[in-house]
Amino acid sequence: MHDILDLARYPLDRPESPDWQALVARCQADLAANGMFNLEGFLRPGAVSRAASELAPRFETDAFTHTRRHNIYFRKELPGLPPGHPALAEVETTNRTICADRMGEAVVTRLYDWPNFARFLAAAMDKPRLFTMDDPLARVNAMQYREGEALNWHFDRSEFTTTLLLQAPDSGGEFEYRTDLRSDSDPNYEGVARLLRGEDTGVRRLALAPGTLNVFRGKNTAHRVTPVEGDRPRIISVFSFYERPGVMFSEEERIGFYGRAA
Repeated sequence: MHDILDLARYPLDRPESPDWQALVARCQADLAANGMFNLEGFLRPGAVSRAASELAPRFETDAFTHTRRHNIYFRKELPGLPPGHPALAEVETTNRTICADRMGEAVVTRLYDWPNFARFLAAAMDKPRLFTMDDPLARVNAMQYREGEALNWHFDRSEFTTTLLLQAPDSGGEFEYRTDLRSDSDPNYEGVARLLRGEDTGVRRLALAPGTLNVFRGKNTAHRVTPVEGDRPRIISVFSFYERPGVMFSEEERIGFYGRAA
């Protein structure tokens, strides 16, 4: 991993060492205060460019292009919320996705399968243990956003999302979020409607540098990626970890996300 990660700065290879514990404590504090932590320069510069360049041609031959209209919940209806409610207003998302089975021995798959990566993330998220997915398509994904394409407003299904930015666009493609827009006890539909109308003054914007690891608590924090501008696409990898082993997506989920079941 020394050829991929800056292990002097981020000592994931020395679990339980004082430096490792200090890093975990810092990440836990950032999660508590901001709902996320960012490790800039997590990937070495050479590994960042290598990871992006090895995936770039696969977006031309092996990617699934997905354009869909959806609401912020990715659900057609919600119990107790009438059709036409402004919290159910639709937005559009377009991206290209490469699944793990089409990546080969890529930088991002090497990182995903390295046990110390999951061990560190579990400690930072204050989880007993995290497991990689068994699903050959979903375990690691790489996503590309070209000019005019965006990931629109949504809540995540899982508590945490773990991403690694590999290539930033010329302009646009910035991460916007609204911390704790809802809670487990209060769906705050009126607040969601204000956000979708562009009236929420609590929205924050974050510009990440390539090579930055971002761990984000997105279940109750609405977020999106603004439209990409220019000829240089935005490329990001997404890592899926679970608190139990053996997780697989259903055939219906695979078709919905990737256009194929196997």
